[in-house]
Amino acid sequence: MDYPLQRNLNNCFAYDLVPSVEVLSAALRAARRVNDFPTAVRIFEGIKAKVETQDQYKQYLESLEGLRQELGVALREELYPNEE
Repeated sequence: MDYPLQRNLNNCFAYDLVPSVEVLSAALRAARRVNDFPTAVRIFEGIKAKVETQDQYKQYLESLEGLRQELGVALREELYPNEE
């Protein structure tokens, strides 16, 4: 089943840029609203794949940390610490 949230996120991450923090915040809230935990985790995977440096990824994590904690979204690296 294809959900509009997933389809729109795929479109968003298809470009060679990372969405703004505001767009990512809205996407995380939408994932929570429809109770789609895997998509919320994948949002952070998409960020990690699209940024140019690890420092940029850390900046996004810092910007979204409060919301991530509020919504209870774990990072893939937290869920699977032994994978790289």
